[in-house]
Amino acid sequence: MTGQTMVADANRASGPAARTARAVNASPVILVEGLLKHFPIRGGVLARLRGERLAVKSVDGVSFSVQHGKTLGLVGESGCGKTTTGKTVVRLYEPTAGHIRYEGRDITHLDRKAMMPFRQKMQMVFQDPNSSLNRRKTIGQILATPLEVHNLAHGREKERQVDEVLDAVGLSPRFKNRYPHEFSGGQQQRVGIARALSLNPNFIVADEPVSALDVSIQSQILNLLMDLQADRGLAFLFISHDLSVVKHISDHVAVMYLGEIVEQGEVGDIYREPAHPYTKALLSAVPSPDPERPSLRISLKGDLPSPVHPPPGCKFHTRCPYVMDVCRTVVPPETRLASAHTVRCHLYPPESYQ
Repeated sequence: MTGQTMVADANRASGPAARTARAVNASPVILVEGLLKHFPIRGGVLARLRGERLAVKSVDGVSFSVQHGKTLGLVGESGCGKTTTGKTVVRLYEPTAGHIRYEGRDITHLDRKAMMPFRQKMQMVFQDPNSSLNRRKTIGQILATPLEVHNLAHGREKERQVDEVLDAVGLSPRFKNRYPHEFSGGQQQRVGIARALSLNPNFIVADEPVSALDVSIQSQILNLLMDLQADRGLAFLFISHDLSVVKHISDHVAVMYLGEIVEQGEVGDIYREPAHPYTKALLSAVPSPDPERPSLRISLKGDLPSPVHPPPGCKFHTRCPYVMDVCRTVVPPETRLASAHTVRCHLYPPESYQ
């Protein structure tokens, strides 16, 4: 069963009416500028003898924004830095450089105490619900913990809010005395979503939230996320490698390769007229529901280069079918193809679109 089949049920919440109903605010809820997250490598005798300072460049100069009530889909191969980007944006990782602004406030290097009020408004749903839930605690205890940590509710009020958030994700409040292992994968992910909602956030990083679930359950979780967005005006950074899912849930799409965003724009522009060769290759791999449609799969040669020693110039040049000499030495500038559609590729020189 393909991703196209899986998202068929999600269409009801992704049409124009649903998108119009989402809350809109002129300023972005999250603005990321030149974000870097490098992990230093302190091992290696030879590197130390040579005085080299090696680092895994997981996120290497990423910029994007997420509007209130909208979804930005972040796509790319495994190992390109998507998850690290999400965790850095919500400050689970300390940024190496760059800026992260929440509703205009720079939160890039706030200490733990100063970050506490912002953590109420910025939450994360993790990829594997089984490993992200504490097996020693009941569901009720798991959902009550954020309220206790932030001193938001106690006693009966705490119980009422736990019951309320369980109901919001389609689970009965009577389940709160059960442990995570007593739930299916889909139910566990609903608990993970409920935990993210418990502090009433307006921005959620959803890190591959359906990739660990059966296809039939994936559409239910997608519908739940889109319904919650329509009801609460939530903004999502939706991380996925499944472009079929991203197409139906996202308003904008950013394509990531080896720590950099190589193309981003409105979902219609990206899927209708992809510009970057990497984006075209990713889209060509999406299964078609039409068996009579000829396969136009673009195969990329080689593996993803090392983020410790990325290629010079355009990082994609080692695998690009259209590589030119300039690609091997010069970093491509950002070219604006439309009002919200940008690409970093030497096939599109900036002067051609002025």
